[in-house]
Amino acid sequence: MYFEDDYIQLSALQHFLFCRRQCALIHIEQNWQENKFTIEGKILHEKADAQCARRQGSDVKIEYGLLIRSRELGLSGKADVVEFHRSGTHDWNPFPVEYKRGKPKEIRCDEVQLCAQALCLEEMMGVKIPCGFLYYGKTRHRDDVLFDDVLRKLTIQTISDLRKLIESRRTPEPAYEREKCDSCSMLELCMPKAAAKSASAYVRKCLEDNEKAP
Repeated sequence: MYFEDDYIQLSALQHFLFCRRQCALIHIEQNWQENKFTIEGKILHEKADAQCARRQGSDVKIEYGLLIRSRELGLSGKADVVEFHRSGTHDWNPFPVEYKRGKPKEIRCDEVQLCAQALCLEEMMGVKIPCGFLYYGKTRHRDDVLFDDVLRKLTIQTISDLRKLIESRRTPEPAYEREKCDSCSMLELCMPKAAAKSASAYVRKCLEDNEKAP
C-alpha cells in the first residue's frame, strides 16, 4: 500500500511509454506547454462528453472526469469517461473510455493508460473489468481494448519502471525523433536537436531536417 504523497498520475504512464524524457519533464521537473495538438485534444474531450451523453439510458449510465485511484499500485488520476452498463437488476459494471486526438499507435501507451484505469476501478469497486474503449479523433472510431494477461502484465511492469524513473529524479538526455518530437508540446523545452555534439553538427542536422520536410 502506498501513501497518497507517493501516488503516480495515471497520465504519466502514457507519457512514459511515448517518451521517457517527456515524462520526466512533466512529472519530475513539473513543466508543461500547450500547443495546437493539446488544444485539439481538449476540444475533442468536450465533444466526446456530448457524444457520450446521448448513449445514456436505462441500461447505461455515464460518469465524466471520475476521480480514481489504486492504493495497491500507488496510482491516482481522472478517467475521461466511465460507462456503467446494467447487467442485472442492481448490478452496474464499469467500462473506462479514453479519448485521444490522434490515431492508434504502434506502441501500446494508450492501452496501458486505459488498463491502469481499469485496475484502479477494479480495486475500488471489487469487480473484474474485461475490456474498455479508446476513441480516436482522427479515425473517429471507437476501438475495443481487451484487458488480457499480456496487457495487464505490461501495465504492471510499466508502473514499476515509471516509479523507478520518478524516484531517480533524473531526466533522460534528449534524442530527436522527428515523428514524435515535431508534434510534442514540450519541443521548445526539451530541445532534442541540441543533443548534437557540436554547434556545426547541430546546424547541419537542422538543415538536413528542413530539406526532408515536405
